[in-house]
Parts: sequence; C-alpha cells; structure tokens
Amino acid sequence: MIIVTGGAGFIGSNLVAALEERGAGPLAVCDNPGAGDGGRTIARRSLEAVIEPAALPAFLRARAGDVRAVFHLGANSSTTETDASLLARNNYRFTMDLWHWCAAEGVPLIYASSAATYGNGSCGFDDDGAIPALARLRPLNGYGRSKHLVDRRIAHALARGAPRPPQWAGLKFFNVYGPNEYHKGGQRSVVATIYPDAAAGRPVRLFKSHHGRYPDGGQRRDFVWVGDCVAVMLWLLDNPQASGLFNVGTGSARTFADLARALFAALGRAPEIEYVAMPEAMRAHYQYFTEARMERLRRAGYTAPFADIEEGVGTYVRDYLSRADPYR
Repeated sequence: MIIVTGGAGFIGSNLVAALEERGAGPLAVCDNPGAGDGGRTIARRSLEAVIEPAALPAFLRARAGDVRAVFHLGANSSTTETDASLLARNNYRFTMDLWHWCAAEGVPLIYASSAATYGNGSCGFDDDGAIPALARLRPLNGYGRSKHLVDRRIAHALARGAPRPPQWAGLKFFNVYGPNEYHKGGQRSVVATIYPDAAAGRPVRLFKSHHGRYPDGGQRRDFVWVGDCVAVMLWLLDNPQASGLFNVGTGSARTFADLARALFAALGRAPEIEYVAMPEAMRAHYQYFTEARMERLRRAGYTAPFADIEEGVGTYVRDYLSRADPYR
C-alpha cells in the first residue's frame, strides 16, 4: 500500500492519479473529507481507504506491514496563516511523527517542504541540506517557518545518527500550477486566478511592482507544472537509493507578464494586462524573485526535462481549464 497524505489536495491528488495510472497500489489517502472541492479531486480514483488525519496513527498501527511508501503532502499551506500553534501541530509535529514511524517500520518517506523556506531569496535558492546552510535561511511567513523547522530538525537527526527511513526526500516545491487546485482560493496559482477573465475576453490583472529593480509584471518566479512535480516523486519511488533535500522547479525564472502572455497565447488572444496596486499588508513579505537550483536533483540521477510555461500553461488550458469538468 502507498499512503498519500493531503491526497485530496492539489499536488497530492495529481500524484494519486498518476500512481493509479501506473498500477501502483493499493492506494490510501489521508485527508479531511471536505478537502479538494468536497472530494471532487479524488472522485475518479479507486482507493483502499480515505483516512482523516486524526485517525492516521491508528491506521498505521493496524496496517504497518502493508505500507510500501508514504508521500506526505498534507499541510496547512496558507502563507497568510498566523496561528503558530496550528502550523506547529499540522505542519511540524505531524511530519515528525511520520518520520519516526517510517524510520521504525523501515518505510520510505517523501515529504513536501517548500520554496517558502528561502524567504526573500537573499541567501539564494540552493537546496543544501547541511545544518549551517539551513541555519542561514530566513522564511518570511509562518508556513515557510514551519516547513523550515522540519528540514532543520531532520538535518540534526541525520547528523547525530538517529534512526531514519530507508529512503527519505524533502521536496522544496516552487510555484506549482495545474489541475485540481481550484479549491485553494487565494492560494491558487496565478494561471488559475486570471484564467476566467482571460477566457471571458476581459483584461487580466497583475500586481504592480513596488520594488525599483522590477517593472510592473517583471516580478520573476520559478513556475513549475504539477505534472513535472509528480514525475519527480514517481522517480523517487522507483529509485530508493536517492535521498536528500531537493528543489523541484524548472531552474528558470519567468516573469508574471510572461505567464499571462502564455495564457493569452493558449486562448488565441492578444495579451491585455492591467496592473493594480499590491495590498499594503503583502508588500513587506513579497518574493520578487525565485529560481530553483536543480543541480542536486540532477546529480541524484533525475534526467527528465521540465516543461516551460508556454508548454505547461498550454496543456493546462487545453486539457483542463477550458473543459466543463476541469478535474484530473
């Protein structure tokens, strides 16, 4: 059995679909029943079990011998969440409990970290898992800090020779876009956010820049197609010798204006972009540039290419957003 926590969420439901397509399983999803648009993200899946997070420890005790791997993608992913106790409970303690269980039972663990751990990027975007390198990072929000706390705790555990899963990987996902993200509200990708206006023949709105080095629409992010994120996770499942902390991005930052133009091209429209002021509350913690360094994942043996935004956005529009049922 393969367990996917957050399996009704965005990245998790895409992983569950891919695992089912390749015949891996049985599959169990750990998530809240109302997650993923009331279950629409996993409505097509054939699952061994759907487990609420609070029930997962008992499920693991009962089925320990059946578990082949755990993909831990469940988290409170809101970058505006300010309840530190909630983030510590859901993002830190839950992950470490799974780490200890997988270490004790000899089960591989692949978990979601985040590019939010890099903060404003002043220390770069190198997925160096060494204790000194991690200590230099300064996440800008509670979500990023909770993910960073996990990465640092694991680094210290490894350094002192504490028990570890036979394979482990922490994945620092950058700006992921793709199907099944529709329930995420303000946390949806820019593509999903501006698509309705572009599809309806209206201009799309992007934030103005409030940084002298970046023009309006010139803010740069590493936008990565969710299918490529899933491909990395499947590769890890197939390559148990690969462990470590890894960035998951394209390695090439693109502007928000580029992203909007790719969307208009996919719709066959000339670009119409309006720039609006960024809310004051966001400005102090806004990332103007992210770009994954991908050398470590490549050195580990991953060779597949990553889609650029023209390819990824085109697929997203054609195969999902433009359809009556946009779910995977």
